[in-house]
Amino acid sequence: MKKAPDPIDRHVGSRVRMQRILMKMSQEKLGDALGLTFQQVQKYEKGANRIGASRLQQISKTLNVPPSFFFEGAPTSGAPAPSDGFAEESSSQYVVDFLSTTEGLHLNRAFARIRDPKVRKRVLDLVTTLAEQPEPPRE
Repeated sequence: MKKAPDPIDRHVGSRVRMQRILMKMSQEKLGDALGLTFQQVQKYEKGANRIGASRLQQISKTLNVPPSFFFEGAPTSGAPAPSDGFAEESSSQYVVDFLSTTEGLHLNRAFARIRDPKVRKRVLDLVTTLAEQPEPPRE
């Protein structure tokens, strides 16, 4: 039976991915800088392989962030947080998960380039309206 990745390893990996994408760096380029294959970088980003302290230091230098960056918003332990019934996932983790996706990073980057506050508000209103639309029935 295959063991599931530790939540902290997954979180650290997702933060590596987020910063790498923000810097417009490929997995191959990060791997080259670290002396690794892109497959090894991929495993780190998925949390499948744990990142050791010295490797994390190397990654932080390559991605121009302090090592503590990778732990921001991390779960406090390997155990799941106590359940709050039907409460939604904490908003900070939801944001981190979204920003770890290519779409989230592209949307965030493009939105940040909009200078006019009125246009930004209209874009936000549009996205909110689209998100509230019911899904069309599947055929």
